[in-house]
Amino acid sequence: MTAIVSDTSPINYLVLIGQIELLPQLFEEVLIPPAVWRELQHPKTPKSVYDWAANLPAWASVATPSRLDNSLLLDPGETEAISLAVELNIQSMLVDDRQAWLAAKDRAIVPIGTVTVLELADIEGLVDFEQAMKKLRTTNFHIEQRLFDEAIERHKARQSQS
Repeated sequence: MTAIVSDTSPINYLVLIGQIELLPQLFEEVLIPPAVWRELQHPKTPKSVYDWAANLPAWASVATPSRLDNSLLLDPGETEAISLAVELNIQSMLVDDRQAWLAAKDRAIVPIGTVTVLELADIEGLVDFEQAMKKLRTTNFHIEQRLFDEAIERHKARQSQS
């Protein structure tokens, strides 16, 4: 297990579906840039997400990059998250936004989205994958139907191999 930097979306949705505790089971530490923490604390943030961010667990901490890569042209949270990952030489990042995903890949950072977190947890036997995906669909999480279906098919393939 290793440290990982997170953007807002994966934390938001994992809290909303009751699966945030998967993160410390999959990663040693989750680093949250200040702009991401502020987004999690926005007045319009769902109460459960706001409360989680207001009382960060021991495995999550706010970390500030010393320099920002302003060439990214992304929102402040994504910019800080990628800048922090590059600075600390962290190999992967929790991110759902497509542009940030591509920017992370361009900087040799492995982007891991919310669905991939659920898949990693499924591989480890830590989650009821289909139930978690159903809960995710009840939120405003955006995913193409094709990607949702492919994730379910991978899950079914893993189950048939067990």
